[in-house]
Parts: sequence; C-alpha cells; structure tokens
Amino acid sequence: MNDQIDMSYKRRWYAVIMCTIAFFFSYMDRQVLSLLIEPIQADLGISDTQFGLLQGFSFTLCFAVMGLPIASAADRHPRPLIIAAGVIVWSMATVACGFARGFAQLFLARMMIGAGEASLSPATYSMISDMFDRSGIGRATAVYSLGSFLGAGFAYLVGGAAIAALETIGPVAMLGTVLKPWQLVFVILGLPGILLGIVIYLTIAEPRRVESGRTSPDAAKEMGVAAYLAAHRDVFVPHIFGFSFYAMLLFGLLAWSPALLMRVYGFAPQEAGYWLGTIAIVMCGGGVLVSGWLLDGGVRRFGRPGPFRVGAIAALGTLPALVMLYLAQEPWQALAALAVAMFFASFPMPLSAFAIQTVVPSRLRARVSAVFLFFNSMIGLSLGSAMIGLLNDRLFTGAQGVQSSLPLVAGVAGLIAAMVLASGARPFSNRLNGSVPGDNQ
Repeated sequence: MNDQIDMSYKRRWYAVIMCTIAFFFSYMDRQVLSLLIEPIQADLGISDTQFGLLQGFSFTLCFAVMGLPIASAADRHPRPLIIAAGVIVWSMATVACGFARGFAQLFLARMMIGAGEASLSPATYSMISDMFDRSGIGRATAVYSLGSFLGAGFAYLVGGAAIAALETIGPVAMLGTVLKPWQLVFVILGLPGILLGIVIYLTIAEPRRVESGRTSPDAAKEMGVAAYLAAHRDVFVPHIFGFSFYAMLLFGLLAWSPALLMRVYGFAPQEAGYWLGTIAIVMCGGGVLVSGWLLDGGVRRFGRPGPFRVGAIAALGTLPALVMLYLAQEPWQALAALAVAMFFASFPMPLSAFAIQTVVPSRLRARVSAVFLFFNSMIGLSLGSAMIGLLNDRLFTGAQGVQSSLPLVAGVAGLIAAMVLASGARPFSNRLNGSVPGDNQ
C-alpha cells in the first residue's frame, strides 16, 4: 500500500496534527460544561437529569443525525473542506452557549455543537486510512485520539482557572447583554476555533483515496452501507455495540467526575479542574498512546484480533478501579481510582477506528464510521450521562449520590463491553486475514 500513498511524510503528519488540534478544541468545547455544573445549575435552576441531557442527549441529537449525511459527503467530496466547515460551526455554537438564558437555549446551542463535530472524526479517519499503511494507522489514529483527552484535560484546567479568574472580575457587558463568569468561559473557548477552521481549509491537501478491506472496489460501489454492515455483521455487531458500551463508561467518567469531586469531597471548581485535567492529560493521553502502540505491535507479533481482544481486556481493567471509587473515603483514594479507570477507559478510541480503517473499503469508510459514531453517541454519550443524572435525582439522592450512580453505570457498561468485544475477536481476525469465503466477490 505504501506505493499508493501520494503525500509526503511531512504533509501526512501535518494533516494528522491539524486534525488532532481540531479534536482538542472539540473536546474542550463539549467537555467544559461538566466543570461548570454548579454555577449553571444555580443560575438556570436545572436538575441533574436536565444537566445529564445537556451533557449527552442535546449534543448527541445532531451529532448522530447529521453524522451519516456529512460522512456521505466526505466519501465523495474534499474532506478538509468538510472538516473546516464543521470546526467553524461548532466554535460559533460554543460562543452561543455563553449567551444562553435558559435550559432550552443552552440545549439548542449544544445541539449545534454536535452538528459541527459530526464532520470531524469520519472525515479524519477516512483521510488517515488513505495516508498511512496498516503498520502506521494505529499510531496515527492514537495521535489523533490524543487530541480528545488533551482537550478534555485542558477544558478542566482552563475552565477551572478561567472561572476562578473571571469571578474576581464579575459580570461583563458584551453585545448588548451582561455575561456571567461561566458564560464568558464559553465565549473565550469558542472564538479560537473559528480561526482554526480557516487554517485547516487553506493548508490541508485532500489525499488520494486508496482502496482497502476485503471487499472489492466494484462491489463496494454497488453495496450500500446497510447492506455492507449486514453482510459483515459478525464483525460490526460486536464492534458497534461493544465499543458503544465502552464509550458509556468513558463519557460517564468525563461528565460526572467534576460533580463527584465537588459534591462528595468539597473540591472547588478550580481544584477539581486541576486534578481532573492532569489525570485526563496524563492517564487518558497515556492510554490512547499505549493502545495505539499495542495495535501496531500486535499486528506484527500477536496476529490480527488485536483491537477486540485489547478492548475486552482493557474494559475489564476498569472494574477494580470503579469498585475502589465507590468505596473511597478520602480524596486521594478517589483520585487514584479515577486515574486508573480513565487510563483503561481511554483505550477504545484508536481500537474502534483501527477496525474500521483496516476492513472497510474507502468508498464506504466515512459512512461506516458515521454509523458507528451514531450508536456510540446514542448509547455511550447520551444514555450513559442521562442515566447517571436520573439515578442522582430518583434513587441515589443527596450530595453523595453520584459516588454510587457513577461507578454503577460505568461498571455495568464496562462489563457488557468486555463480553461483547470478546465475541468479535475471531470474526475480525478472519475478515482481516481474508479467510472468510466470498469477501472478494
């Protein structure tokens, strides 16, 4: 495949780095909401259930619905243009969050963030598959995935520091209205993304599309996404649902850890942001790099079942940490449990993308990624966060309720993910190695 790649080494990695920066901003813009839970609830008077909907469902609604048509365009049109447009849309929507005056307005702005971010990962994964051969896809995807956890980490760090600094200034008049400190945080984080979108459009070249996977190019042209997934359901059913339940574990931790530290252990927002930002950058960032290294090393040494087997083992690795989180009495115990849980919870991003990039034909790759991200968002991001909020309001009431609801939802999701992913390891190996009859027909 190397001789088919028409971009220089520097241009390939420049494209990856720029998309990583975009992923960084996307997670900053979506994740900072969780750190601002206390002032938002105080000003807008919303419940934990509503806040869970803001964290998950509002974002997911457009992210999931828009994903497939945007990905279909990415399979046919220049991907840098699609990525750039998405970056600009979600950045403007983040600024709009700062002008929200109620739950409905904030919900609508979060929907638009989801609509913009729907363009990024399918198009980026598709480009990575066309810029690298199989031995480099894992590392390139891991670097791209690193942007998400750097973004989440800096959302905690910058968000906590910013709200502490802005509270000393107080409300600020802007564009005919008065913005409180938490609203200014959204404006400050959203503005740089508009410039980033313009830079991406002007500086990233569209790579030539390269066929991969076990289905012939002619067959891929004739076969729609639904037919392709149905024909290969032994791989994609465990892939989609296994990694989606894994996402429920990850996004539950990212969304509700600030509330856990502030409510149960009395952390101030800036203090919670410092610790969670450090954990996200070091432990989640380390997790995606280790998973990418295992993928590229596993391809050479341990055979092709790597993504599913590594994912199943890593999901099980989170369970002892979640039990420790439930039992933690001291802040250091909770922080240690979160660090271990987030390390293993970060594994699936390179793993899930690698599976799509190595078996799906180029003409279907972005759309298959969008279908995966639809279920990943609806199950992992939307359902998981909402369930934790609902349990806080209805079952585990009180300030310490989140210490029960978060480990429970995350632990059940992790156990399901491990079992489902384990069932897909051998079918994926057979598909990738070409031992399944009829794949080339």
